[in-house]
Amino acid sequence: MPQILIKLIEHLQADDAGMPELAALIAKDAAMTSKILTVANSSAYHRNNRAVGLEQSLVALGTDMIKTLVISESVFQTFNSFPHSGSTDLRSFWKGSLTTAVIAREIAKQMEYPHVEEAYLAGLLHNVGRLALLATAPKEYAFNFMARDDEALCAVEQRTLQITHSEAGAWLIERWHLDSFLADSVLYHHEPLSRLESAHPLIRAVRLAHLLCFHRDEDPAIEDAARLCGLDGEVLEHISLSAARQVEKAATYLGIDLAGADDIPTPAAYAPPVVDPVQQRLTEEVRNMVLVSEMGQTFARQQGEAGLLESIARSARILFDFENAVVLLADPTGHALHGVATGEQQQRLAEFSIPLNKGGIVAEAALNAKLTYVSRQSPELNVAEEQLFRMLGSEGMVCLPLVTNHNCLALLIGGAPNWQMAGYSKRERFLQSFGTQAAVALETAISERGYTRRQIAHVAEEYREASRRVVHEVNNPLSIIKNYLSVLDGKLAKREPVVGEMSILNEEIDRVGQLINGLADLQPTEAARVTDVGRVVEDVLRLFRATDFVPASVQIVVRMQEEPAEIDGDADMLKQILVNLIKNAIEALAGGGKIEISNRGHVNRERKLYLELVVSDTGPGLSTEVLANLFSPVRSGKDGAHHGLGLSIVHSLVKKMQGMITCRSGKSGTTFEILLPARGSTSQVAGVNARAMDSV
Repeated sequence: MPQILIKLIEHLQADDAGMPELAALIAKDAAMTSKILTVANSSAYHRNNRAVGLEQSLVALGTDMIKTLVISESVFQTFNSFPHSGSTDLRSFWKGSLTTAVIAREIAKQMEYPHVEEAYLAGLLHNVGRLALLATAPKEYAFNFMARDDEALCAVEQRTLQITHSEAGAWLIERWHLDSFLADSVLYHHEPLSRLESAHPLIRAVRLAHLLCFHRDEDPAIEDAARLCGLDGEVLEHISLSAARQVEKAATYLGIDLAGADDIPTPAAYAPPVVDPVQQRLTEEVRNMVLVSEMGQTFARQQGEAGLLESIARSARILFDFENAVVLLADPTGHALHGVATGEQQQRLAEFSIPLNKGGIVAEAALNAKLTYVSRQSPELNVAEEQLFRMLGSEGMVCLPLVTNHNCLALLIGGAPNWQMAGYSKRERFLQSFGTQAAVALETAISERGYTRRQIAHVAEEYREASRRVVHEVNNPLSIIKNYLSVLDGKLAKREPVVGEMSILNEEIDRVGQLINGLADLQPTEAARVTDVGRVVEDVLRLFRATDFVPASVQIVVRMQEEPAEIDGDADMLKQILVNLIKNAIEALAGGGKIEISNRGHVNRERKLYLELVVSDTGPGLSTEVLANLFSPVRSGKDGAHHGLGLSIVHSLVKKMQGMITCRSGKSGTTFEILLPARGSTSQVAGVNARAMDSV
């Protein structure tokens, strides 16, 4: 707050202070002196051509006008510099504040309150808490700053920000340590009138001024507030009529443009809807699964075991807000955990080990493959565990076993403060999913380095293939979720119903959970699955059409034959193939066009029966260079972490389904032709060939 305003308030409260003291105070502030001289030399006060000095200006303006100018200018200078005030239309705010100030001063005069300029200042500042909230929370409060000033606004502020503008304004003024009821008048200007019967006159005057300014249509409330101030309706009418003229005059002298202030809309206060806890939990689960999928791909891209371990520790610190994180590897014999030389503690970690047969909390976590939380104050700590705490520099430890096929390959240990430990129990599924992805990647890295002898009871190659299949199975629904989340966000932002979409996401998440929970016991099987191609196409199109992902300029046409179209293959793989192809086609049709998905019936190729599924678009086509390397994981022009991998994944999935895929492209568009094994194709073709031989 400007020192001149604090001194002015003291001056206003001093009964023996007069014009000389006021002139001395103003002369110390160059900007204020300039404002006084400008107004005194205006046509309203000055009648000749000779400019007047400060002393003559003060005499010409009179004490009341001087006080009004000094108070108003000081307040405007202070609060117009608040953060975000420069980017906000403050005309309506300042007009309301000036009007309340003028009315409060007139009410104070009628009540014979001795400090009428203090009432003016209280009215001017009574809503300054709204500026404070805008400065503090611009994103959350931007809409409500323009909202109607009533009890509903206070309720929304309390719900969304845990503080009302009345409380914020009072808190701000209390910091100035004034010997005045100014802060109280700001705090209680929305208080029920029944509680203000015996309140200080300044509080009652500001409450009535607020009602006359912002709630002129609430006659009963105004009558009750006027009764508390000892005023009748005729006096209030006179005050209201004269206030408009005084506000216009003051704004002119102060150089404040209030034109159009009454045309600014004042909508009702808005509070975001309360988030459904089930939906919130579902959203969190989707986010966690997508993050885990991303981590799995990050781990797979690491070169060498050291790079992988560093990536695991770094990712854990970021995802779980660990202060520090280390990885302890199980040795090939399974008798001890050894530190890995990564991060800042390389020397100590390289020489650090924990025997698994000597007991201890950390050793038990590895042996039992159980997520464990440890406190530095635990009396059960052994020397090695105390060393770990000193290396981590934390009050608590989270011990996450990295387990594959019931074998603990390593222990990820994250350090965190004690107050944070309780939160990890609510994120155990996320921690365990992260541990599973890290363990699969670590198992692959260890196997590549020749450490498969640690798994004597299992055939390393068979398990490696099984783990890859599980990772792929998990990534299938996660890819669908990830593609779908980008469009689901748009619907949530528009507050459109998302019950159907949430049901789809819930099904995919349940499937991910089942796959991850059964990771250790999952074994590859040769049993063929029968898939209805038409149903899969319908499901995929529902994902796209139920959202705004497909632009209005893009038309999707489906041509399916009437007879059943069944193949021997996995529906999820086919779904992922179609999602990738349709997404690519939409991106190719930036200027609009048509996508066609058609079933061309059965094809006999090399004595085997296939179903031909075609996805085509009317885009600009592919260049010869791109077409030549189409199914290779090369860099494309797309942005993001997966650029250039989409069609290589499609090619890989088609091969896994024992099918074939070709691409034709030209200026008229691009067509992908997919041959997938028809249901029972091998036996059917064999039977046809046998009958043909018999007829010969």
